[in-house]
Amino acid sequence: MTLLLLEALGALLLFVLLIWWTMFSGRRKGELPPEASTESKPEAPESAPK
Repeated sequence: MTLLLLEALGALLLFVLLIWWTMFSGRRKGELPPEASTESKPEAPESAPK
């Protein structure tokens, strides 16, 4: 019974570490500012309906 609980605890720890790694492994300085991220989007032509 103790071995089963230790295995469950190990699986939970592995799951938490995996979630932690995926949440905080992004850019070093965080997300890009909004004005920098919109520059790569193509603009609509002038004749396009709004």
